Amino acid sequence: MAKIFTVHPDNPQIRRIEEIKSALSSGAVMLYPTDTVYAIGCDLNARSAVERVRQIKQLANDKPLTFLCPSLSNVATYAFVSDVAYRIMKRLIPGPYTFLLPATKLVPRLAQNPKRKTTGIRVPNHTVCLALLTALGNPIISTSAHLPPDELDNGIVGANPESSLSLVELFDRLDNLVDVIVDTGEEPTYDVSTILDLTGDQPMITRQGLGWEAAATWV
Repeated sequence: MAKIFTVHPDNPQIRRIEEIKSALSSGAVMLYPTDTVYAIGCDLNARSAVERVRQIKQLANDKPLTFLCPSLSNVATYAFVSDVAYRIMKRLIPGPYTFLLPATKLVPRLAQNPKRKTTGIRVPNHTVCLALLTALGNPIISTSAHLPPDELDNGIVGANPESSLSLVELFDRLDNLVDVIVDTGEEPTYDVSTILDLTGDQPMITRQGLGWEAAATWV
């Protein structure tokens, strides 16, 4: 059974953030809200936790995991950012955008595409996410937590952006799969991020999600 931490969405309590940070540093997997969907996540550098996230979502090892960073300067630590990519990202972050970028050696292999050596990075526009990132000092894995009830009940876990679980239902279904639940009282949303592939010479939008119209003006 997961431990639930009630956190104010606009003014997160320092003590609660520190408690969650301690759990993440010890290898905990959490369910938490972002500026797009609720996510399952952990400390990027906690290998066993990253492996658990992959198991929960039934993700193949060649599928890169997205992770959150607190700022553009932090992104440059974990990815190679070209001048073109930098200009686009500077215009769009923080916000509901996932950027596919060439990974540096600081990105664990478990979180990147092993063939392309790429990874997905976001800078969220969410107070609690940013507080957790600042406290932890490491990026946080972020993969959609919306799991279809029929698949979950049959032991086959997948992502379904069109699910309509309430907050209580979502917590109930993930309770035995995660260690920590961050409860800000925000109801789940099902609007995914826009994905921009910045790995090549020509930037491309590979998924239209929140804010894709704004992204299209810079690609």
